[in-house]
Amino acid sequence: MLSENELLGPEGRDKDDASPDGEFYRQARMVAHIDDGAIAILTGIYRDLLAPLSPDAHVLDLMSSRHSHIPMDVELGEIAGLGMNAAEMRANPQLDAAVVQDINVNARLPFPKDYFGAVVCAVSVQYLTKPVAIFREVARILRPTGPFCVAFSNRMFPTKAIRAWRERDDEGHIALVQGYFAAAGGFDTPEVIRHAGVAGHWWGGGNDPLYVVTAHKSAPNMVE
Repeated sequence: MLSENELLGPEGRDKDDASPDGEFYRQARMVAHIDDGAIAILTGIYRDLLAPLSPDAHVLDLMSSRHSHIPMDVELGEIAGLGMNAAEMRANPQLDAAVVQDINVNARLPFPKDYFGAVVCAVSVQYLTKPVAIFREVARILRPTGPFCVAFSNRMFPTKAIRAWRERDDEGHIALVQGYFAAAGGFDTPEVIRHAGVAGHWWGGGNDPLYVVTAHKSAPNMVE
């Protein structure tokens, strides 16, 4: 099992734009960061993942923004968002609560142990400079056997994605996220879903690729 430093390399956390992330994300961007086809696929994956939870299970949308892509027809408890822009999260109709926090500065998530039934993170993992610390925090706040679902495409803000992400292809991104889970500990073996997307024409019609890596928090050891 590789450590975070081994996974990222000596310059892997570097960003082309080294200014504080808070300055970049101060501007609200009321957009979806993947196209409609990828959104539909992600919502379906979330439905399969969240529907088996109890109706009162809380869900955290980590690195949240204007859209959460959580299906509206699944009964859940509180849906909380943690992100960088308050206006974006206020405009998100699915969030019951929102926290503004730069987790690249403060990796401690402001939630109690075993609080959430599930944590989701969509098209944002590429910006983490302390990914293993964040994955450990997710393991802390998840209930035992709760899923952590990390979804990404080939889109990004390139100046704010870390170098270790920018220099890898899609399969390299999958391996990197699997490495984060392994280095963090506290999770079962991740499962991977690949949707390679559909090439479009000059008049449109394509779909963004979508890759989803999900692992469940390990169940506590049974004591006889």
